[in-house]
Order: sequence, then structure tokens, then C-alpha cells
Amino acid sequence: MARTFIDLSVALEADIASDPDIILPQIEYFSHEDTASQMTGFFPGLAVSDLPNKEGWALEKLTIYTHNGTHLDAPYHHHSTMNGGERAITIDEVPLEWCFAPGVKLDFRHLPDAHIVTPNEIDAELERIGHRLSPLDIVLVNTSAGARYGEPDYLSCGCGMGRDATLHLLQQGVRVTGTDAWSWDAPFSATAERYAKEKNPDIIWEGHRASMDIGYCHIEKLGGLDQLPPSGFIVSCFPYKIKSASAGFVRAVAIIEE
Repeated sequence: MARTFIDLSVALEADIASDPDIILPQIEYFSHEDTASQMTGFFPGLAVSDLPNKEGWALEKLTIYTHNGTHLDAPYHHHSTMNGGERAITIDEVPLEWCFAPGVKLDFRHLPDAHIVTPNEIDAELERIGHRLSPLDIVLVNTSAGARYGEPDYLSCGCGMGRDATLHLLQQGVRVTGTDAWSWDAPFSATAERYAKEKNPDIIWEGHRASMDIGYCHIEKLGGLDQLPPSGFIVSCFPYKIKSASAGFVRAVAIIEE
């Protein structure tokens, strides 16, 4: 059986518009030349000139947050409780069966930035692609933000998934969702404008907070969703296991078996 692998992850890199300034990642690169003396320090009497081409090892020093790059949010990120009052699970407690399951792509690239997707729009898209959700399906949302990753306007691009839409998926047994936008919710800039007018705190992070009712995970900053078919693929999104953390880095991959 032939398999096609589609990379759904963005590369972690510094100096691009991937996150708000307060949590931008930093990467310090050390070349083979930079580290030659590190290597010789382990072997008394060894000179740099004894190394092939005077080279040590390549290393990188990262200053990052668990929400940099493509990552999986645990319910604990959304709130301290889930499922109506239970302790929210952290990333090291996420069930592995949630993270390897059939995937479905909802194409919402045509929706305007900051639009909040409704349950009816989800159902209409599922009908269009001829897919009926099953428990543990991984639902990926392709927004207009995917094409803007790393650009100055990335954080303000893409539609968002509100509370009603999120619960609509969760009530059908979905436990992992994903988006190519910075957030599962609408861009903060648009929500801030709404809040200034409405003064309603319930609109802030409403999609995330849906896990207070039904615990779930979502992947943020996905890449390559435009390469996916609507369905007929498996998603692998196992998170890096960080003790008691709110998220874990993911090399998300779609697998198509033919």
C-alpha cells in the first residue's frame, strides 16, 4: 500500500511575524566552527586542528514558549477546569488516541477575516464535501490566514471558531481540532474592537473556553492545509511531552493511503 505524507507544520523560526511580540521565539545558531572548542574540551589533549576541517558540532539554543510554532493546546491552556468542573488535563495527559485519527478539512478560506463560524456553516461545508463526522475525527479548519503565515498581517487574518461552532463539533465526539490561524478563535484585534463596543467578556476566547463544558485540544499555526483533500486521510499530531504544560510542539502530518 502506497502512502503519501503531507507536512502540516510550519517551521519554527525567529524574526518573522508568527506571534505577538511578547512571545516571539528566539533562536541562537552555533556553527561547527563555533563549537570546535566545546568538542575538544571533552578529550584532554585533543586540538581543534585534529578535528575534520576543524569542525565541532552544530547546535541551536532556543528561547521559546510552548505555543510557538505548530503546537497542540491542552484543555489546561483554556481554563483550569473542563467537562463542567473537572480538573483540566495538561499536555502530558492528553489521550494518545485523540492524536492519531481520521481527518476532515473544512475549507473556510472564502470567509472574511474575523468572521465567527457558525454551526450551520460547519454543517453546510460537511454536506458540500460529503462527510459525516465520527467520534474522534480530527477537524482541520483552512482559513485565509494560512497563506499569510510570517507576514505582518498574519495575526489579524482568518476566521475564528466561536463557542457555538466548537461545541457543535465536540458534541459529535470530536476531541482534536486545528487551524492554520494564530488562534482557534477570531483574531484578538477584531475581538478587542467588539469588546470595546459591547463590553461583554463572554466573547473573549469563546472557542477556547468551550472546553470548560467539553474538554478538547486544538492545533494552532498549521501549514499546508491547502494541499489536503476534504477527507480520506489520517492526522498524526502527537505533542511533545512536557510535564504539567499547557501545550506541546507538534510535527503534524497527514497520511493518505492509496
